[in-house]
Amino acid sequence: MQEQEKRWRLVLGKKADPQSEMELTQTEQGMDDTLDALYDSEREGGLGASSPNVHRWLSDIQRYFSTSTVQVLQKDAIDRLGIDELLRAPELVEQLEANVNLASTLIALKALIPTQSKESARKLVEKVVRELEQKLQNPMREAISGALSRSTRNRRPKWNEIDWHRTIKANLKHYQSNYDSIIPELLLGYGRKGQSLKHIILLSDQSASMASSVVYASIFGAILATLRAVKTQFIAFDTEVVNLSEWLDDPVDLLFGTQLGGGTDIGKALAYSQQLVEYPNDTILVLISDLYEGGNIALTYEVLQELQAAGVTIICLLALNDEGAPSYDRQVAQVLSNMDIPTFACTPDRFPDLMSAAIKREDLQA
Repeated sequence: MQEQEKRWRLVLGKKADPQSEMELTQTEQGMDDTLDALYDSEREGGLGASSPNVHRWLSDIQRYFSTSTVQVLQKDAIDRLGIDELLRAPELVEQLEANVNLASTLIALKALIPTQSKESARKLVEKVVRELEQKLQNPMREAISGALSRSTRNRRPKWNEIDWHRTIKANLKHYQSNYDSIIPELLLGYGRKGQSLKHIILLSDQSASMASSVVYASIFGAILATLRAVKTQFIAFDTEVVNLSEWLDDPVDLLFGTQLGGGTDIGKALAYSQQLVEYPNDTILVLISDLYEGGNIALTYEVLQELQAAGVTIICLLALNDEGAPSYDRQVAQVLSNMDIPTFACTPDRFPDLMSAAIKREDLQA
């Protein structure tokens, strides 16, 4: 009887229990909050189209409700958010400020956006991506290129590969006053052009809570893919694993190839990534996940240990966005930290420096 009363309480909302006399569990309270955010029209803030919490709400409904219920809630969210109406007005789309949260929301709901509005949705996501790409591209390229130059020791460089600053410094003792010149006995180079000096694997969790992180990861992946000295692969996962590396030339295509909102099987994704590693000592694997494992956690730890033992540099980012990681599995994060795997949230502006430090094999915990 009590369970039926609770169901009716959740259906009718807080108005049915204004004095909060019915005691709800933590899970039931979470369900009530997500339903209230969508259906209580008097709620302040709620799911307004400009709300930065929409993508978090999408994550919550995945956590609390079955797939069939989630589909109904997402459809109602589109109607109540007014996204369809917004996308039908191109002049409004043009005036919108680039917003990662709005872009991630559109990507998460792309399957439910009406056909006639899909092109506008794509243009809006593209606007966000291009503005962010323009902002992040130079810092990322400069940090990675500089790290590769310093980490590479080419003792037999070709003429166009010579690092003249280092070469002159190393040969000052060979200065010939008669000729007013330095006769270099040792040539130091930047590294062979066109050779992949590092292999970077971005392993991105597609769960709804990671939506904004997926946006940033795709942009950084696309930037890394333009560097000839770096081999970059982008792997997205939920309970399935999909290799999206072929779309790295366009992060918008890559984003629309993701399926935000599924479950999570980190061990399966790591096992797939392990098969991609050819030269462990030159491979950097970046796991971007809140670590809520829905699969075999023992497999996750096992594969991480094997990758570590082989020489792969592993980094775990609990979030790659400007908001930090408000929710993550602290127990799993502690285990990874105990394994000496750097585990923390990272803002987009710090990511280039992080990758630079990884390439130079600096202490990432610092």
